[in-house]
Amino acid sequence: MQDETGPPDSGDSIEFGKRLVRAHGQGGLSLGERLANRFYRLTWRTPLHALRLRGRYPLKLLTVPDDPLTGDEGRGRLIIEGQFSFRKERLNVSGCNFSDPNLSQDFQNYLQSFAWLRDLATAGNRAETAPIAEGVTRLWLETYAETVTETAWRGDILGRRILHWASHSPLILSSTDIVYRSAVLNAFARGARHLDRIADRTPAGVTRVIAWSGIAASGLLMPGGEPRRAFGEAGLEKAIFGAFSGDGGTLCRTPQNLVDAIETLSMLQSVYDARRLSAPIILGQTLNSAVPALLGVTMGDGALGCWQGSGAILKSEVDAVIAASGVRARPLRHARDWGYQRMQAGQSILVMDAAPPPLSRVGQGGCASTLAFELSDGPHRLIVNCGGARVGGAHISPSLANGLRTTAAHSTLTLADSNSTAIHSDGSLGKGVSEVELDRKETEGGSRVEAGHDGYGRRFGLIHRRTLAMTPDGREVRCDDILMPTQTRRKRSTVPFAIRFHLGIKVEPSPTADGLGALLRISQGALWQFRCNGGSLSIDDSIWVDGEGCIHPTHQLIISGESPPGGAAVSWVLRRAG
Repeated sequence: MQDETGPPDSGDSIEFGKRLVRAHGQGGLSLGERLANRFYRLTWRTPLHALRLRGRYPLKLLTVPDDPLTGDEGRGRLIIEGQFSFRKERLNVSGCNFSDPNLSQDFQNYLQSFAWLRDLATAGNRAETAPIAEGVTRLWLETYAETVTETAWRGDILGRRILHWASHSPLILSSTDIVYRSAVLNAFARGARHLDRIADRTPAGVTRVIAWSGIAASGLLMPGGEPRRAFGEAGLEKAIFGAFSGDGGTLCRTPQNLVDAIETLSMLQSVYDARRLSAPIILGQTLNSAVPALLGVTMGDGALGCWQGSGAILKSEVDAVIAASGVRARPLRHARDWGYQRMQAGQSILVMDAAPPPLSRVGQGGCASTLAFELSDGPHRLIVNCGGARVGGAHISPSLANGLRTTAAHSTLTLADSNSTAIHSDGSLGKGVSEVELDRKETEGGSRVEAGHDGYGRRFGLIHRRTLAMTPDGREVRCDDILMPTQTRRKRSTVPFAIRFHLGIKVEPSPTADGLGALLRISQGALWQFRCNGGSLSIDDSIWVDGEGCIHPTHQLIISGESPPGGAAVSWVLRRAG
């Protein structure tokens, strides 16, 4: 247990008033960089690269670290019964094809990283599960042990596989077949040598952190690995600085990636513990700041909010990864760099995206969600974002994933049915929001967050400013959505706008007679009243994607209107009636 309170809070207000949050640097990789990376990956299949991977391999691993996380027992039982299962996708264990083109990328990652070993180990004893693990590992070795492919030997996949093989080595190395055991250990050593060469070419962000974690772990686990351990620790420190913001969030701003990072670093910490060695200081510091940042985007049900493509990862998974970290902390409220503002009072929790979208270099598949918010009442989600753009799985097609990234798929304002930040067909983000002004106050009257972005300034000459306020008892949320003309450019024509409020799956809306309000009934929950001024209110269909990638039909409230060149103002209020 490393931290009882988390990082010190900087006070109830942002000290210097409005704080300008800027997106620095370039966008996505250039065409030249993409071609160079593609060519580099092709070199993995050359005889020269194969020669570089040759060398001695260990007769055994120095230790068996504990896996700090518990697997999914249901998935593990299915593996024992003969089927891999991942987000409603299935694959027969017998004769499985790890690279089946019909499988989603996330399912392939689950298989190739051997994360399924954790589920299998949770579901049965070693006598029952080891033969299954050994059989699948033999299939993998036949296809990939001597053939380096991008699917199986990508930096982050390989880093995870090294950690999972180590933690569950009793399942895959219990065989008395010396030839098979040698093949596993040789693949382990070849993987470490491959990582030595590619870790710094792995995409920046959490994926690079995972790759360097694999190097450090392999240095700890193989005899004579001290030089590799030192090399891995130096690279890991550099990768962490390139992946995390100062307040513990990831630069890609995706909660799912933060979960992956905490899980990986916790597994690496377990390797140090097994060797009875002190881990680098940066590892503990990163976990101490990452856990409060992750808790800052949880909702009243304990699951994660739907931000930057993440689905609503279940409370059980969030609790498991936090327990694995060994860190106890409070949720981070003022995440200036991570970019999420949290207001909590009574039974209500509100989280707002108050930062520009991530740079494409670290946030491929990012969303145009600036100034969107989510609101929960106890365990019930009242206002949500559609979420799930990065979840993948059997139900999320590429076209739907792109749609889930749009501004309209989030609970915020859109102008002229366009995105506040452009979304390119290759998954990168283009021009749009480059800065966000932010001001937060905590008073006896409650919490207030005021933020504005310039995403529509260049195209429409208007700035969107949103002021959200929550009363001390959490029973009322008020907001002013204002469109203000920029100082440098004005449009001469009116521009249509729409402010969307996507509702949780258990919320049933009923319009009021005057057309300016709605009653929001939460199944087995409270009644909320919604009122607006400055536009016309309508109710339409929507969807919500859960953490397993399943699509749920729901509804949305839409305030519609037109902004003249001088701007417009809309006010609305949500009030708990029950």
